[in-house]
Amino acid sequence: MAIIWWILASLLAESAALVPPRGGVRYRATPPQRTAVEEAETSAPSAASISGLTSEVKTVFDVEAIQKILPHRYPFALVDKVIEYEAGKRAVGVKCVTFNEPQFTGHFPDRPIMPGVMQIEALAQLAGIVCLQMEGAEPGAVFFFAGVDGVKWKRPVVPGDTLVMEAEINTWKAKFGIAKASGRAYVDGQLAVEVKEMTFALAK
Repeated sequence: MAIIWWILASLLAESAALVPPRGGVRYRATPPQRTAVEEAETSAPSAASISGLTSEVKTVFDVEAIQKILPHRYPFALVDKVIEYEAGKRAVGVKCVTFNEPQFTGHFPDRPIMPGVMQIEALAQLAGIVCLQMEGAEPGAVFFFAGVDGVKWKRPVVPGDTLVMEAEINTWKAKFGIAKASGRAYVDGQLAVEVKEMTFALAK
């Protein structure tokens, strides 16, 4: 008996899902189609979820702290914050590239690209944040480029990119104020530029 009732209930449910016959043919009712906006609202990641991807990245030196270490100022301050730091060894820093920067008015007017030499300068400033806090140096001191070797650019860096840089101090001769460092920088996890060796000299 229970089987009979189950069959009847199934038949009733099936008939309820059908619209009235038209021309002797029954059509199954279909749910309303979702709009593209509704699909996007449920499938696309939100601003909050995207912003949360960097929630575990902590700032070690913000821009105010960096200005107390480096002598560089606008428009040539090229490290926005430091997110990893090992005293006397290495640092990881961030440069947010924006279209408001003056170099993009001429490099290039119809295709703005961060000049490669400025990418190297940004890496040098990051290395300077480490060097100027080592024995024999003082925060705010001026240091000069003495050499750059083994530079390779892998992809353009354009406005809207976030350049994540890493600089390592390989040697530091406090007596002479000479440092050698290496560095690399990434955009969206892809290598953008690498430098095998940068040599710096503290101004006397």
